Amino acid sequence: MDPRQIILEPIVTEKSTIARELYNKYSFKVIPSATKPQIANAIEMIFEVKVLKVHTINMDGKIKRLGRNIGRRSAWKKAIVTLAEGDSVDFFEGV
Repeated sequence: MDPRQIILEPIVTEKSTIARELYNKYSFKVIPSATKPQIANAIEMIFEVKVLKVHTINMDGKIKRLGRNIGRRSAWKKAIVTLAEGDSVDFFEGV
């Protein structure tokens, strides 16, 4: 599978920005069927960095209401990737 199909988008929040600055951890939204080795290989190939650890979290979709109708947002998977000392993802610089 192509690495760009595994990594869907970066997650840029206050919490992820603090983790990036203090601990060199980057957060990404990934496809639900992706495994930790696949995620690590995809990050290494796309951004040319060394991945030390990958933590994954299955996020449940939130229940939302619009009038009387109740629906649910889609469930998704989050990956928190720890990079080696000195490595960084240029995509996040300046954000």
